[in-house]
Formats: sequence, structure tokens, C-alpha cells
Amino acid sequence: MEYKKYFYSLPLLIMFLLFTSLSVYSKENSGVESLRQTSKAFANVAKKVSPSVVFIQVESVKQNIPFTPFQSPFGDDLFKRFFGDSFPDLPSQQQTPTKKRVIGQGSGFVFSTKKRLLSDKSYIITNNHVVENADKIRVTFKDGREFTAKIVGADSKSDIAVLEIKDTSHPALSIGSSANLEVGEWVIAVGNPFGLSHTLTVGVVSAKGRTGLGINDYEDFIQTDAAINPGNSGGPLLNLDGEVIGINTAIFSRSGGYMGVGFAIPIDLVNNIVEQLIENGEVTRGYLGIVIQQLTPELSKAFGLKEHKGILISQIAENSPAEKAGLKAGDLIISYRGRNVTDVGDFRNRVALTSPGSREKLTVIRKGKKKYLTVKIGNLEKVPVSAQAATQTAEELGLVVQSVTSDLAKQFNVKPNQGVIVTDVKSGSIAAMAGIRIGTVILQVDHISINSVAQFKTALEKSKSNKKVLFLISDKGMSQYVVLNWE
Repeated sequence: MEYKKYFYSLPLLIMFLLFTSLSVYSKENSGVESLRQTSKAFANVAKKVSPSVVFIQVESVKQNIPFTPFQSPFGDDLFKRFFGDSFPDLPSQQQTPTKKRVIGQGSGFVFSTKKRLLSDKSYIITNNHVVENADKIRVTFKDGREFTAKIVGADSKSDIAVLEIKDTSHPALSIGSSANLEVGEWVIAVGNPFGLSHTLTVGVVSAKGRTGLGINDYEDFIQTDAAINPGNSGGPLLNLDGEVIGINTAIFSRSGGYMGVGFAIPIDLVNNIVEQLIENGEVTRGYLGIVIQQLTPELSKAFGLKEHKGILISQIAENSPAEKAGLKAGDLIISYRGRNVTDVGDFRNRVALTSPGSREKLTVIRKGKKKYLTVKIGNLEKVPVSAQAATQTAEELGLVVQSVTSDLAKQFNVKPNQGVIVTDVKSGSIAAMAGIRIGTVILQVDHISINSVAQFKTALEKSKSNKKVLFLISDKGMSQYVVLNWE
């Protein structure tokens, strides 16, 4: 009886083992097949986009560059672009000033404007720092064809430039949307690192909306771990459909090479600037006339805010669009053009990309109450340089100041109407390295006593040409002199 039971159960056991083996094999095979499909996707993007990516070589003459056998063929500026200011100046073995022809390099790609490609020319997008001060620009395609390019327009504040060549045989790359990009998505970088033509690297989106890095004046970077190295600048960052979603611009590195942190300008920001450069040769930006700072938990508490959101206005320029609209220092901006405001860099970009003359809605919180204001956006290019210079100098130093009102005097335990109080200090800035911090009171600028932001601006402007300024500061009741030098 036991024998028969075993005899009948044996086929079931064999079928179970066979099914289990097939199931395991199927799962393993499925995993390998999934990897094959991913690999195929990368290969398809490479075939699709490589014919439209260019290797850019730039020739320029630099004055007073002494010869040294250690001189890089790419120039010191390129290495400092990627290595940072800590990269040492190369030693000179010859004291006689000379003129030296310097060769630079980068990447770019063919771009189609709203009017599409013209019948006799193509436009190429790259970074401004790749072609800045160039005497001669050559672009080489993957098929080996080489063309002389000229600059149609360049914008140093966003680090974008547009080149033009006499050719229409190479297709423009498809443009995607960086707004729809999500952290964790696969991305592909194509460029010419270290002169290695048409190199493809793969990674993911590590973060979005990176601002305050000090790379460009207007920042909203996509961070990626796709390998980017010197020579990749200006090349496209692509999604798996082969659409451009960014322009590779810079890396963070302590070694000079890839360390897993690269930055690309999002294509949605690029589109607006490129169209203006092609149409007008320059970029027109919107202007509000305010100094803003990020809202910290301490400031939220000081202003009695229930929610930690928005950005703080610390200063209003005289006769500016902001002043005319009724904005005031101490206002908290929580919405602009119907979208929430959470980041200083993002807000600055949005205002800059707003057409001058347009009327836009702002929502602010003032003394705990919401206010709805309409502002007529000004034109940044038409703002007198003198009105911008002191603010720009303060930005170079890395600080924001405000007149010492009675409220601020109580908050920071200082004397009202005496000096100006520092309400924001950028990490790693000249001011921060000099020991200036939030709450520091600046009493004098180059021996001139100041009691208002206007006086601070005037005094700071006089020091701009010297590239250094002497402050008398008071920190927790202790006064001392500090020199800030931004040469």
C-alpha cells in the first residue's frame, strides 16, 4: 500500500521540481532580458544623437602669458572652471610678457529654433564659457566634417551661447521638457571629455533645482551622476527618448575629474534665452528692484509665521517696480504668477524670464496678513548701472544688509538707527570668511559712518574700483575693523 502511494506521488514531485526550475530560469532570463533592453535603449540614443553633437575647438590669443613647460594646452581658465579657484597658477620660468595662442575645447549640438532650421545655416548651442573671447571657432561632426562657426549671441549670466555654421546636412536634436524630469530617471550625456570625441556616459538625475552654487548668475541646475569631465561643457544631457533635457555645464570635483556630481542647465531655461539670442543677439530680463533672502526657521519664528514658506524681502530699491507696486521690506513673498515661491534662486530666475512691461500678480504676507499686489515688471537692461552697482558689489562680497529698524534692533539686541545690520551671508563668501555673520552691524565703510542702506550703497560704490573695503563692525557689542578684498 505504501509502495503504491509513493508510486502515484512521484510524477507529481517530478512535475513540481520541473515547474520550479522553469520558473527560476524564467525569472533569471527575464532579468537578463530587461538589462538587454536597457542597454539597447542607450545604444539607440547614441545612434540617434551622435550625428548632431559637435566637438568645438576654440583659438584665442592671451596677452602677457609667460611660457612654462607645465602650461596646459587647454589654458588655466578651463582647469579653474572645473577645479575651482584652489587650482594654482602655473609657475612662470620666463619673466618677459608674451602673446600666446591658447586652444580651448568643448561640446555643442545642433538646435532648431521655433522658425525651424534655415535653408542655408544651422544653429549650435553651447556654453558661453566655451567660446568666450574666441578669435576662431571650429566645430567638427562625428562624420568628420569641419566648419568655421561664428557667435550669433552669448549670455554670460546664464552661460549660454549660440553659434552659426553654413550647413544644413546635420539634423537638429529633439527638445524635451526639463519640467517633467524626475529625480531617479536615467539620463545620458554626450560630449568630448578631454578631447575624446563623441563620448557617451550614463547616470541618473540626482537632484533638480540646484541654486546658489556660484557657477552662473542665474542658476536652476539639474544635478546628475552621469560622468561629466572637462570638454563635456555645452554638450547635451538627454532622456531615454533621445530628447535634450539639459546642457552639461560644470562639475564639482576635488581632483579635476569625475566625482559623481555634475550640473546641467535645464532645457526649459535654455529655450527662452536661445530664442532671444537668435532674434536679438542679447537677452532682455525682467526686473523688480528688491533684495531677497531665504527664509530660515529663526526668521520664521521672529516674524511670527505659522508656516515655513516663502522668501523674505530685505530691501526695496528706490523708484523701482517693486516700490511702485507697494512692496515693502519685511514682506514675505509666497506666490508669483499663480505659483508658490519657496526658493530665492528659482524666484530670481522666474522674474528674469518675465517679459518687461507685463503686469504680474504677487501674494505676500505682511504682519501676518495676506496681501495681493500687481507689479509692472521693469527692464533690467534699462536700470541705471549706478543703481545696480552697490547691490552687485554686496552680492560679490556675499552679504545682504538692512537698515536697523526698531523691530530688528530688538530681534538682534542692537541699537536702532545706527549702522546697517547683516540679514544674510552666503556660505563660503568673502564676507563669511572675514567673520561677518547674520546679526553683525556695519558701522562704517572706509571710515564713513553709515546709518541707512542708502548710505551703505553710496559708500560701498566708492570702494568698488579698489576691489577692497574697510568695515568697522560690531558683533555682540564688540567693535573691530575688517578688510574685505575681492580681487
